[in-house]
Amino acid sequence: MSERPEIIAGFLRHSGWREATRVPLAADASFRRYERLTDGARQALMMDAPPPQEDVRPYVTIARHLCDLGYSAPRVLAEDIEAGLLLLEDFGDDTFTRLLASGADEIELYRLATDLLIDLHRRPLEAAVPPGLPAYDDEKLIDEAALLIEWYVAAVHGGPLPDGTAQEYRDLWRFALRTARQVPDSLVLRDYHVDNLMRLPGRDGIKACGLLDFQDAVRGPVTYDFVSLIEDARRDIVGDIVTEMRGRYLEAFPALDRDAFDGSVAVLGAQRHAKVIGIFIRLCRRDGKPVYLDHISRVWRLLERSCEHPALGAIRHWLDAHIPPETRVIPPMPS
Repeated sequence: MSERPEIIAGFLRHSGWREATRVPLAADASFRRYERLTDGARQALMMDAPPPQEDVRPYVTIARHLCDLGYSAPRVLAEDIEAGLLLLEDFGDDTFTRLLASGADEIELYRLATDLLIDLHRRPLEAAVPPGLPAYDDEKLIDEAALLIEWYVAAVHGGPLPDGTAQEYRDLWRFALRTARQVPDSLVLRDYHVDNLMRLPGRDGIKACGLLDFQDAVRGPVTYDFVSLIEDARRDIVGDIVTEMRGRYLEAFPALDRDAFDGSVAVLGAQRHAKVIGIFIRLCRRDGKPVYLDHISRVWRLLERSCEHPALGAIRHWLDAHIPPETRVIPPMPS
């Protein structure tokens, strides 16, 4: 990547930002990097998403779609798709995470995020989902849930499970996902949590909720983003907030079967937690990012709680047999 600085310099020159001051921002869990550009009164963000690891086309597609729907996604100011470079509208630094850390009203922020989901899910499917967007099909969901056994089991137990045992795990998920499908589909942003939501001053209603990190969006059950919000891998959320947001969402959809909703939330919550445990171990062992290990214990608690739902009884028994509670620990750092 020795030519990368020259590619970036050319992109900034052609887009009219050659003289801008560049300040790196904190890295995330991907290969993407971000810089804040300041040129007099102008400010923008540069996304550096080097191919082939990254592809900015899905980001551009979903960002423009969300803006067309009237939501606050960053506007794309300039692009070099082949080079993996974008200039984006700068929303500032007020993520929900930072606002909560500084004492912002927690319930107000969660209401704003829930109201945006309500608005999105009220739209007809053909309006909410851009043409050609892939479905969040069962094989994809199962592959993600299998990250738990691919990475966590290997890290804790020192090797993979036997093929038959791993296949049984996958088959149990295929059965459980029937329960997840008993709710409508919509646009699923996939990482809808406080790190990726912002409060934007000067904007009213749900436009005050800025959206980040949506390039992996798919078509799938409406419950996925809801459970991403209320069962957060990175922070504890008190039960009263969860109860209020569930009631707020369901009040907006009186025809939605409550038991079907709760079953779908439980199954997709468990799927997401299994995936996240695997991803956090992978980030540590493959990518050298051990900070994510701090959340492993919380995510295990969330997974165990989700598995209390009857639809997940067989998966709970499988976990108890092959990853018993006493082994659900933070694995040691690789030597």
